[in-house]
Amino acid sequence: MSTESAAEKSAVNGIRTALGIGGVLSVIVGILILAWPGKTAMVVTAIIAIYAIAAGLVYAGLGIFSKNRGGWSRVGHIVLGIVFIIAGIVAFLNLGQATAWLALFLGILVGILWIVEGVVALSTLGDAASRGWTIFFAIISIIAGIVLLFSPIWGATVLWWLLGIALIVLGIIQIVRAFRFGKQDL
Repeated sequence: MSTESAAEKSAVNGIRTALGIGGVLSVIVGILILAWPGKTAMVVTAIIAIYAIAAGLVYAGLGIFSKNRGGWSRVGHIVLGIVFIIAGIVAFLNLGQATAWLALFLGILVGILWIVEGVVALSTLGDAASRGWTIFFAIISIIAGIVLLFSPIWGATVLWWLLGIALIVLGIIQIVRAFRFGKQDL
């Protein structure tokens, strides 16, 4: 076996392994979302809280230890770091409420984004290749956005379930790709 083919086989095996691990993790997370949606959402909220605390420590450290920044920049970094740290700690102390707030926030945010997306689609009607589909898309987007604004928690729950289903489906596809990657179709 030549060095080139050994390197190629090693690269293919590495890619197959990465695809397989990514697929399995995707399926596991998707199943967790569907089986325990509330608990999984709390875990996601806890991860975000950990990130907030870590980012806060970094910002505070930049403000405290950076000699190249001006006074206001250093103060700004320290204040931002403290805000991140406090937000992370508060989220941990009230994990259930923080999870509900995050769902509410995301539901409202997605609702607003869908309304804006629908309005933007309508503004491009003059350039649209298919005016009918553009109008249809815009109307559906605006209606879905309004529904999310009036019931953001319900909307976030539906989006969470759809994410779980999508992760399972895409994870299975990724696992199949891992087994098929690098094999020549006959």
